[in-house]
Amino acid sequence: MHTLFLLRHAKSSWEDLLQEDIKRPLNKRGKNDAPHIGRFLAEKGDVPDLIISSTAKRALSTAKRVASATGYDTAGILKDKRLYMAGIDDFLSVISQVDNKVKQLMLVSHNYGITDFANFISNSDIQSIPTCGIVKIKFDSGDWKDVLYTKGKLIYFEFPKNILR
Repeated sequence: MHTLFLLRHAKSSWEDLLQEDIKRPLNKRGKNDAPHIGRFLAEKGDVPDLIISSTAKRALSTAKRVASATGYDTAGILKDKRLYMAGIDDFLSVISQVDNKVKQLMLVSHNYGITDFANFISNSDIQSIPTCGIVKIKFDSGDWKDVLYTKGKLIYFEFPKNILR
């Protein structure tokens, strides 16, 4: 069995409207929310074996904060430009290249693509994954390439406002 975590980056700053989108940092709320999601995952025993992040500053910063809170070595986070504003085919391309030794994979990306992909891959109907929202999907298969042809089961969909109540 394989588990896929889809994490939308935390809330980003719009302070500098002239800043390139890919270089936008997290704002204060985003910096605070990401460790909460990481602790939520750690408490559930949901620590990924591999984290792959979009190359956008806000996504990578989110990945590092979440990883750190779970005990995952942040030096092991991979960056993949395909996850920046990714579509369904981009997600599938990234996943299909993951080694099958990785049982729990986390991808950190952006909306709307991440919501579309979560719905596509799990036959779900999530309206929108909010910033720093996390989706856990389980697959019966032991081969990441099978994700190209099979659907997983949505286990949970959480986000900071829900877990901080």
